[in-house]
Amino acid sequence: PLSVKFVESPELIPALDLELPEQILGTESSTRVHFIWMMQTLIHLLKCNIGTGLLGLPLAMKNAGLLVGPFSLLAIGILTVHCMVILLNCAHHLSQRLQKTFVNYGEAMMYGLETCPNAWLRTHSVWGRYTVSFLLIITQLGFCSVYFMFMADNLQQMVEEAHVTSSTCQPRKILVLTPILDIRFYMLIILPFLVLLVFIQNLRVLSIFSTLANITTLGSMALIFEYIVQGIPDPRNLPLMASWKTFLLFFGTAIFTFEGVVPASEQWARPARPCPGATSSCVYYPSLCRLYQSVKLLYSIGIFFTYALQFHVPAEIIIPIVISQVSESWALFADLSVRTALVCLTCVSAILIPRLDLVISLVGSVSSSALALIIPPLLELITFYPEDMSCVTIAKDIMISMLGLLGCVFGTYQALYELIQPVSHSIANSTGVYA
Repeated sequence: PLSVKFVESPELIPALDLELPEQILGTESSTRVHFIWMMQTLIHLLKCNIGTGLLGLPLAMKNAGLLVGPFSLLAIGILTVHCMVILLNCAHHLSQRLQKTFVNYGEAMMYGLETCPNAWLRTHSVWGRYTVSFLLIITQLGFCSVYFMFMADNLQQMVEEAHVTSSTCQPRKILVLTPILDIRFYMLIILPFLVLLVFIQNLRVLSIFSTLANITTLGSMALIFEYIVQGIPDPRNLPLMASWKTFLLFFGTAIFTFEGVVPASEQWARPARPCPGATSSCVYYPSLCRLYQSVKLLYSIGIFFTYALQFHVPAEIIIPIVISQVSESWALFADLSVRTALVCLTCVSAILIPRLDLVISLVGSVSSSALALIIPPLLELITFYPEDMSCVTIAKDIMISMLGLLGCVFGTYQALYELIQPVSHSIANSTGVYA
């Protein structure tokens, strides 16, 4: 499982800056160090994979239907894991063929193209690595933008609902609230703290924060499940199959979630009817007690520290390129400047597109589907085709890539279509409390 995640986000390996135990102490004293190394790695991987993406699955089910959703989610999960295994096999095969210790995702694509039968692809093999690196950057920065929206949304709710929060968890029907400050103001409040956080470049140090984030995430998940098992509605009143338009959004959300790393909305209560008034906002919450409000705080803390882990991937791709263009005396300044600029970029993206659910679907459809479903089968074809692949394997790889491509095209179209619609048109699919 660790290798699977490393192949999918290969830049995490050099970022960990951890040597194998045998390289440090030799075989005699390596057991304890190996355990510490594995624990640090496991903590980071848990934090990268158990994020708010888990909380996006209810929205994905809503977009697919009560019957179609679970089966479709299972199918996408199986395909995603299968493609991860394909990546592992290709990376292992290429590393043995080229006698290299490790081959990451981008390098595997480049080396695979170098040995393919097509002369044009062999000549332009380096673009395979560029393409994978670009998609990784887009995906990870997209994750970080979603984190910005998630934390700002929760901060806004905690601050502006503080005066109506009680100590007793009693059901409430409708609460009409008028937002005091725009959510973009809360994004700007979070911005300097995230800039300082990404200045921490050693993931050994971040493993401490990752442990804290895992604890807060588990605590908030316990509270969430404690709530959702209460008053479960009659499933006979729910649609078994949603429309094809919302199913396209389901595809992007599901892929986004399986990519590990990502986030979605924490709102499990959704408006059942339009808000009575254009300037006010309705909160259809079961209760605004401190216990349930603490879920937002706990999960936001976990997401805050996860931001640095997701940010590490694009930083490790972009920063070495920038540093190579400046003198050694300016290297540190260039490093910190790029980190600051990238954080600001994710903040600006969150400000320009403050629709959490649609951003999740868009990023999942565009880049995550390419990394998870389209490229791995193609990589297997160009890596093993000269070695007499079976017709079944060839047909399987083509079908998976075509499925990923169709989901990418139509899911992207639907997400962009929803983004340009007025808020009132797509509010039924909104993940925000404030309508």
